[in-house]
Amino acid sequence: MTDATPKVTTLVFDCTDLDAMAAFWGGLLGMKATAREDDWLDLEPLAGGGPVLAFQLVPESKEIKNRLHLDLAVPDIRAAGERAVRLGAAPAGEPAGSPETPFQVWRDPEGNEFCLCTA
Repeated sequence: MTDATPKVTTLVFDCTDLDAMAAFWGGLLGMKATAREDDWLDLEPLAGGGPVLAFQLVPESKEIKNRLHLDLAVPDIRAAGERAVRLGAAPAGEPAGSPETPFQVWRDPEGNEFCLCTA
């Protein structure tokens, strides 16, 4: 890595409700908030030293499909989906993929897509 090579330090979700997004994503990923301002909230870094998952308050709601989404590895997409629903997610479609490696697209409480995937 050279001095000019960037490093991903933060993944930012625009949102209209910082508390709801922090509760959902923090609950889903088992992460706590580490910093809070009026228009910004950080969760702990992903995967022991990875990028910070952050939320930025914006006035408009999401209207179109994400251009970037998170793939979350889980041992059982059905059990993980049930947990996601309890936290406020909604399925965006039926499970897909092969029987050995299924995945399912979901939406968080503000409509941002993410996938629950088996490894």
